[in-house]
Amino acid sequence: MASRSILVVDDEPNIVLSLEFLFREAGYDVRVARDGEAALEAVKSDPPDLILLDVMMPKRDGYDVCQTIRENPAWNDISIIMLTAKGRQIEKEKGLAMGADDYVTKPFSTREIVEKVKALIGDVG
Repeated sequence: MASRSILVVDDEPNIVLSLEFLFREAGYDVRVARDGEAALEAVKSDPPDLILLDVMMPKRDGYDVCQTIRENPAWNDISIIMLTAKGRQIEKEKGLAMGADDYVTKPFSTREIVEKVKALIGDVG
C-alpha cells in the first residue's frame, strides 16, 4: 500500500515539530505549511490524504482554507482535521459546517490525534 500523506498546517513551530515527528514515526509521509496560503499551494501541487489544519493562522485562517478546499470537487477525498486552541462548541460547529471531518482542541493528546487520523485515512502499518 502506498504511503499515506499528511499536510500539517500550523504557524506554531513546537506543534509543527511534534506533529511532524509523531506522524513520521507512525509511517506517514508528512509535509508542512506555516500559513493558509502555503497550505493551499501545497494542496495544489500534491494533494495529501489528510490535512491537520490550525484555525488561527496568518494570511488565511483555517476556516477559509477548509472552505476553499471543500469548494474544489477535485479535492473531495482530502480529509481535514481542524486544530484549535478554541474549544468552544460554536467554533467546533463552524469548523464542521465548513466541511472539516473532525476537530481537535489544543492541547491535544498525541494518542487521540493519531487515532483520529487512522480512523479517517487508515493505518500505514
